[in-house]
Amino acid sequence: MSGPGTFAAARAVLAKELLLERRAPQTLVAMALFSGTAYVIFHFALQRDSVSGNLASGVLWVTVLLAALLGVGRLFVADRDEGGLDGFLLAPVDRTALLFAKTLTLFTFLLALEIVAVPLFDILLLGPSPGIGDWGGVLLVLVLADLGIAVVGTLVAAIAVRTRSRDLITSILALPLLIPVVIGASRATAPIFAAAGAGSLPGRWLAVLALYDLIFALLAWALFDFLVED
Repeated sequence: MSGPGTFAAARAVLAKELLLERRAPQTLVAMALFSGTAYVIFHFALQRDSVSGNLASGVLWVTVLLAALLGVGRLFVADRDEGGLDGFLLAPVDRTALLFAKTLTLFTFLLALEIVAVPLFDILLLGPSPGIGDWGGVLLVLVLADLGIAVVGTLVAAIAVRTRSRDLITSILALPLLIPVVIGASRATAPIFAAAGAGSLPGRWLAVLALYDLIFALLAWALFDFLVED
């Protein structure tokens, strides 16, 4: 059961993860470089100076998803290789704390990525840029989508870290599970990126993303203990 000790442990693990990334940035740098490279590839592959509407939304979210897989693949690797995971499992702490901490870590990484990736997308590829108010709608979609990616990514990483083919298993499991996130987020942001002018934010797709987040958060809470067992 969750309690004060659980949240204290989660905060400690989260602080450790962020400190390690700040001292030796690897995951965030890789994710940001991948995003920039992907935009250049899309630019030449599509043979367009700018994109808008559904195409723009698809380019953004496919890039974010594939960049997120780099973070998912590294989420538990250091803990596994250096014995930190086994040490945590032996500690008298609710294992839900590890779920909270890793989910928040990945969520933070995604937000940090998008601070770089979304402006780059706007500069390099996006057609008419949305107004300041419309970017608020994009931010809401980003937060909802990031929550889903973070929860599912944590579950997948907990499974994959126990296998020899971690990178392969991560992609095989994560991509199908995250298809609803890409669809919902793309449909939600497409009207904002439309060339004819910003449209309204589709409430039903926001509801789909929120429901997805809730369902997988409950599944993660119920299954995580079993996934991290030896």
